[in-house]
Amino acid sequence: MSKAAYPQNYRLPAEFEPQEAIWLSWPSNKESCPKTYHKLQDKFGEIASVISRYERVRINAPMLSHMNIRLSIADNEGDLSQVDIYENNTNDVWCRDHGPIFIKHNETGKVAITDWEFNAWGGKFPPWDLDNAIPEKAAAALKMERFKSKMILEGGAIETNGKGTLLTTEAVLLNPNRHGGKPGNKAEVEKELKAMLGVKDIVWFKKGIEGDDTDGHIDDVVRFIRDDAVICMVEPRENDPNHKVLKDIRERLDDVKAPDGGKLEIIEIEMPQAIEMKDWRLSRLPASYANFLIMNNAVLLPLFGHKKKDAMAEDKISECFPGREVISMMAKDLVTEGGAFHCIGMHQPK
Repeated sequence: MSKAAYPQNYRLPAEFEPQEAIWLSWPSNKESCPKTYHKLQDKFGEIASVISRYERVRINAPMLSHMNIRLSIADNEGDLSQVDIYENNTNDVWCRDHGPIFIKHNETGKVAITDWEFNAWGGKFPPWDLDNAIPEKAAAALKMERFKSKMILEGGAIETNGKGTLLTTEAVLLNPNRHGGKPGNKAEVEKELKAMLGVKDIVWFKKGIEGDDTDGHIDDVVRFIRDDAVICMVEPRENDPNHKVLKDIRERLDDVKAPDGGKLEIIEIEMPQAIEMKDWRLSRLPASYANFLIMNNAVLLPLFGHKKKDAMAEDKISECFPGREVISMMAKDLVTEGGAFHCIGMHQPK
């Protein structure tokens, strides 16, 4: 059920709004993560079982692995009655980026799917054909209306307050590698985002953090916790390459308005210590506490093994989400592959 026309009277809901499910793409392609493949499968079992205690978890996975996935979730004391597994093969695990981006009708509350092109962050990790097919398969499984765009967009590249404001970075959305080798046209990109997602104000930041395969996704830097409040990562050490980037973003946020026209509340959280890797594709890993996953009544927070910084982030995030349980989990195995909990999960609104 796909439509060529643009959605009418839909909006992009915020992640903190009530959810139906979280979608995951199970690690099933050893070639995409040869050194961490088995560790990643264990980690996904842990993550899926946590999600299942709060809401449905919907998993893309090859048929052969469905039984093992159920066993893994059961071993981690997850709720199997909350687990749906679909025979959808993927190239990689980053469902935030290749999964469906859901929109919601302003009057009826009906949920539909927007289906964008995906090219593995500018053609970096071929092949990506299976990943690019996931939104269409999800729409078929859920019997949802699907609106197709020819533009390349990853879910981790955009952040919204659900009230018409969208945050993104030029380093990703205007990157020539997302536009057939030519720099993206800002006006055209804005027009497509507004038409497809029903957003009104688009706030552009220059770039994201170091070591990020995606070229600088917003979800490692700024996240909405309410429609009038954000968390912003900061780097106090002036000799750190992220210092200036994050300082510029923090200053730019002062100009962003809350829905009532007032000031946005900005909560600063310090970046984790840099995680350097020898003899690895990424010399520095894109570790960030902003890469948390919001669920119904809970938040899954990545930790990186630096006790003091981890504890500071836990305290601040807990204050930001009163009424939600903050579940902290080590994310080093995941971030070795280039992302954390937000990157692997895509929320489906109620």
